[in-house]
Amino acid sequence: MSLTRRLIAAGFTDLEKSERFLAAPELAGMDQERLFSGFVRSANPDMALQSLVRLLDRIPSLAELVAGEQEEGEALFRVLGASEALAEFVMRHPENAELFHTGLRAEPGQVPARTLRASLLESVQAGSGPNPVARLTGPEAYVQLRTRYRRHLLDLAIRDLGAASPEDTMPAVGRELADLAGAALEAALAVSRAELAEGAFDAADVAAVRLAVIGMGKCGASELNYISDVDVIYVIDAPDLDESLAGRIGTAMAAGISRVINASAPEPGLWEVDANLRPEGKDGPLVRTLDSHLNYYQRWAQTWEFQALLKARAVAGDAALGRRYEDAVAPLIWSSSERDGFVESVQAMRRRVTDHIPSHEENRQIKLGKGGLRDVEFTVQLLQLVHGRIDETLRVRTTTAAIAALSEGGYIGRGDAADLDAAYRYLRVLEHRIQMVHMRRTHLMPESEPALRALSKSSAGALALVRPSAERLLETWQRTKRLVRRLHEAIFYRPLLATAANLSEAEVRLSPEAAQARLAALGYADPRGAMKHIEALTNGISRRAALQRQLLPVLLGWLGDGVDPDAGLLGFRRLSESLGDSHWFLGMIRDSSAAGERLCQILTSSRFISELLEVSPESTAWLGTDKDLQPSSFDSLWQEMRAKMSRHPRPAEAVRLIRLIRRREMLRIALADSAGLLSQEEVGRALSDNDRAAVLGTLHVAENEVYAGEEQLTDVLVVAMGRQGGREIGYGSDADVLYVHRPLPGADAQAAQGQAEKIVQLVSSLLQQPCRPAVQAERVLELDAALRPEGRQGPLVRSLDSYAGYYERWSLAWEAQALLRARPMAGDDRLGEDFLSLVDPIRYPEDFAESDVREIRRIKARVESERLPRGADPSRQLKLGRGGLSDVEWLVQLLQLQHAHAYPALRTTATLPALDALAEAGFLPEQDTAVLRESWLLASRIRCANVIRGGRNPDVLPSSRRELEAVARWCGYDAGQGAVLEEDYLRITRRARGVFERWFYGYGVG
Repeated sequence: MSLTRRLIAAGFTDLEKSERFLAAPELAGMDQERLFSGFVRSANPDMALQSLVRLLDRIPSLAELVAGEQEEGEALFRVLGASEALAEFVMRHPENAELFHTGLRAEPGQVPARTLRASLLESVQAGSGPNPVARLTGPEAYVQLRTRYRRHLLDLAIRDLGAASPEDTMPAVGRELADLAGAALEAALAVSRAELAEGAFDAADVAAVRLAVIGMGKCGASELNYISDVDVIYVIDAPDLDESLAGRIGTAMAAGISRVINASAPEPGLWEVDANLRPEGKDGPLVRTLDSHLNYYQRWAQTWEFQALLKARAVAGDAALGRRYEDAVAPLIWSSSERDGFVESVQAMRRRVTDHIPSHEENRQIKLGKGGLRDVEFTVQLLQLVHGRIDETLRVRTTTAAIAALSEGGYIGRGDAADLDAAYRYLRVLEHRIQMVHMRRTHLMPESEPALRALSKSSAGALALVRPSAERLLETWQRTKRLVRRLHEAIFYRPLLATAANLSEAEVRLSPEAAQARLAALGYADPRGAMKHIEALTNGISRRAALQRQLLPVLLGWLGDGVDPDAGLLGFRRLSESLGDSHWFLGMIRDSSAAGERLCQILTSSRFISELLEVSPESTAWLGTDKDLQPSSFDSLWQEMRAKMSRHPRPAEAVRLIRLIRRREMLRIALADSAGLLSQEEVGRALSDNDRAAVLGTLHVAENEVYAGEEQLTDVLVVAMGRQGGREIGYGSDADVLYVHRPLPGADAQAAQGQAEKIVQLVSSLLQQPCRPAVQAERVLELDAALRPEGRQGPLVRSLDSYAGYYERWSLAWEAQALLRARPMAGDDRLGEDFLSLVDPIRYPEDFAESDVREIRRIKARVESERLPRGADPSRQLKLGRGGLSDVEWLVQLLQLQHAHAYPALRTTATLPALDALAEAGFLPEQDTAVLRESWLLASRIRCANVIRGGRNPDVLPSSRRELEAVARWCGYDAGQGAVLEEDYLRITRRARGVFERWFYGYGVG
């Protein structure tokens, strides 16, 4: 194999430069096989080769390691291919090359914190006891401390790069990096003490000042990066010294720590010591006493400061003082979520962080970008702060440990927790490997393909067999970001937490006393009964009980905001018990405030939907996404029903499945309606399509049943009439229909009539008779053929010829009016077309006689006088009352009878399109049309609301305050506006009646 091909196979990018370095005298005589077997293990072979040549020039003895067995040199090649900065460190300090002889382990161990502390203190010749003082000071101490630190850093990097699974070892790596930083701070403090005692202050006074270094951020959380600012807060205690003197010494001591760590010296600084998280930030004193800290936090601290304190941990200095600080601030941290606007403040802070990302960095950010590390950390921290005030198991600092605790406590679903944990580990490994190259503080994804390929290899693990790929790395990263963003949006921004954060501690615990008081305050009519439901929901140690204990304080508030909280709580209990241990139900409510609030509103205001949900509890899953609530089209319903019929040929089984589908879709429509996703017109169309599919399916079943025993003699058609024909029905409406048949050529007319009667009677029977098993909570679809010729005295079904003869000889004005709504619903399509051709001249007459107009007016007046219930208030009757549905529809239909022949736009079975066409044609003024439209829509909406609520009479505007409130909520009014709805309805229908009388009876017209 040529050298060029060998370089390409090993992953080299700059072939010309690599060939020159391979020809360097330092590599003369070396076995090429051994060299390339090492480079293959390097994440970046180009960088490894160049660093190796430079190292061999400085440390020739490393040649033995390169020439040895493959395993012997593996640590060397992995480090050189992953970190130019660590290679340069060994060049500066060749004695540390001995670490390259370390054998790699798939599961590396960890160096204890005490060992690191003792080593760093030893580097500056300080003892390892409490409050140590160094014997080395000045630049010599700085160099010794930094060199020892980097030796341990190199040792850790070797173990990290040799791990089989970097994600598995990431928490241990972050912990050791934090421990190493703490050890460096301890050693720096020892040097600072010594320097102060030698200079500006008396040694006894310096010794009298105890200083604790509180690690914040990732250092405090024991999840530090390879290179990062180390956030700290300083606490002092010097009871025997003057306060001013103690403050000056403490400030000098803290400043000395930063100098030792990062001031100019022959060995470069380690990292910046950042004390800006202290009270008052840069404007506040560098050090404070514990009492001063607490006074600030209790009086002046902002919300973000408590979130920052979540990670606070004593990492160096006086251990006892550090523990006192931790113990003192803990109650403040865990009660911070009770502060006004806490959750909103935290969320706003997260948005500000995102908004401050430079635009050119936004798509490369691993930490601050959307779906980055900060999303994970903020999500977890918010959940900890909200729920940790009660649940002490959540009071942990490390992100991975917090995710596990939140999952165990039921605050995050197990699947989401696993995804969040895996994503966080993956992103942290990327961050570590990117920073390791130059030991620079960066969170940006590389842009060049070679750098991306090197990152892909270094982050994959020592035993990975997959060839590194820049494209695959970016795909995985983007997928991870999308996952994190989805989880972040679902958890961090859910308003549910904002509500939970404002509850008192007693309420969250749901003790019996607190729950009773809470229920009474929320307006539960039967607090004791409600308490029994709560106890049934929360008792036990199951995950479901734990989740319900978590959610109930919020749910009780939502239910309490409803019309009937007691019914809502009972409905929630029944749903929960019906679903058993199904994980998705409570998870959906926990993770989607919209779904939870929708459900609570429904359960408190709708017996109709509650009953359907109780027998079909799995349908609550639709509440989680608007997409699932979209009504099924007629075509999809019909396709589903046909599939059921093909697999279930027995009529009773097939029709039962058809009725189950109809019940399911009625529930879906009602849920979509409750969520405000459908207009009243869309509700009517969806319900009509649902009924049409059910009638069509049942007609097919009936025909197949009849034709199985006898020869087909006729085609049958079901024609929708009334509001069913106009596709503007409400929930549970009957279907007004006509039955039409046409004998097949050569068939006996009487036999065909008998067969048609048998089919339509079977259709009606199949749709209404009880099923086994029963279709629970079903609103049975009744087919009403009372609008047929001769009414109930005439035959149930007629042939097309019979209809033609009847309409030619006997048709009355009211029958022409009824036919305005005629629309084929089910049956033979050609027969449907022929029926419409037959009735169009009747319902759209060329000349509608004045006598016919008078007849229509007479019938309308009679209907108002005879069909209104005795003693009923006409102003509250939705259908037949003043300005109600009947007024609008009769006026529209009269004008259609008069003008539809000349104006085809009026030839529609639906009321509102006809109303629009009348205005367009100039038969009604637009302002009058608007009044009629508003009245018709509001009356239709209230009628649906009455059925949804479960009221006894759907055609009456309720007078009960509670019923009126429920109807108002359904109609889109705010809470407490039942009286406003009542006033609006009475006002609108009064105006609509005026328009009706003016144009229907001719009062004031012309």
